[in-house]
Amino acid sequence: MTASPAREIAIVGAGPAGTAAAIELSHAGHSVHVFDRATFPRDKCCGDGLTTLALRELEHLGFDPQQVSSWITVDEAHIRSPRGTERRYPLPTGEGYHAAVARRIDLDAALVELAGQAGAHVHEGHRLTAIDTNDDGATLTFSSGDPDTASTTDQQTFAASYVIAADGMWSPVRKMLGLSVDGYRGEWHAFRQYFVNVSDRAARELMVWFEKDLLPGYAWSFPLSGNRANVGFGIQRGSGLHVGDMNALWEDLLARPHIRAFLGPDAVAEDSHKAWPIPARVGRVPLTGPRTLFVGDAAAVTDPMTGEGIGQALLTGRLAAKAVLAGGDPRRTYEAEVRRELVADDRMARLLIPLLARPTVAGAALRATGLTDWTRRNFARWMFEDYPRAMIATPRRWHRGMFTGPGAKL
Repeated sequence: MTASPAREIAIVGAGPAGTAAAIELSHAGHSVHVFDRATFPRDKCCGDGLTTLALRELEHLGFDPQQVSSWITVDEAHIRSPRGTERRYPLPTGEGYHAAVARRIDLDAALVELAGQAGAHVHEGHRLTAIDTNDDGATLTFSSGDPDTASTTDQQTFAASYVIAADGMWSPVRKMLGLSVDGYRGEWHAFRQYFVNVSDRAARELMVWFEKDLLPGYAWSFPLSGNRANVGFGIQRGSGLHVGDMNALWEDLLARPHIRAFLGPDAVAEDSHKAWPIPARVGRVPLTGPRTLFVGDAAAVTDPMTGEGIGQALLTGRLAAKAVLAGGDPRRTYEAEVRRELVADDRMARLLIPLLARPTVAGAALRATGLTDWTRRNFARWMFEDYPRAMIATPRRWHRGMFTGPGAKL
């Protein structure tokens, strides 16, 4: 076994949250080591949508969309109400972008490459097997190589001053530190499948269907380059729909005339569908542990109303890095910043969710948002997180131009 100096930072998980933290720390001159059990590129089950929040965070990291072959920008959303009325919601025109779609297999690989270019040491194929902490730091043990063949699996220890855990909803770091939530299975559960040879509309338009039997969940079709689309649906646990019935529900959704017509007669499913749980309870699970900061899905920071989490993952990765750079006790700094940025919006979303579960209320809300060009444009910006969910309830975040600012300049 080998050990490293204890002043370095260990990041467990090389998704958006982990790589954002690695890039931020590396730019500041810190020695950073990122460990992931996967080798990249690897697929990640996701809707692949990028909100304005995500785009702004990517812009901050110096990310170049041209490195992602599946990247496509979006300038409007189409939403179908529970009663079948379809409305178009254009995003602001002019400088910058407010929404995009990119396959996670491509996006995450590009972020890993960017982290390496920034100076982070990325260790792929390393599975965390143990973590021990004390007042001075943490010692992590990883296995590498083929875990099914003992002769080719090596053990390596790594000593770090702090650990940033970006290792997903069922975070091994959280479990090893005794901080897991027993029986927790996420607030959302979602299905996703890629389609090829989709219609012209599906190849360029972002569509959301608020089906009566999915509320407060929804179904989607997000365009991708190459005449492809990411198609799926998400339901909230406790909504009356059972996760075990999702296979049958998926076939039923794909057979619905309006969805079938949108995808087009030549659309063909690519590979099998995938399902995944989504954690959305920021502030109600520990954000920190001994010498540890949890980020992304490991911190359950997904938007509870939409199930979107890439922007929140990037944001919390950056906030964790800033807390480490600030000195003092980074855990206290990080907890305060995450609560300041996300908790009020989480509470606002939770107040709205029971209302949106009612088809009449959801329909009335969509009618109200579609009354004028201003309401349509600003609802689209709110939906894509161009400004915080709870902006109206948090005057500290009001500023001149908050409804007219440009998009992300990637």
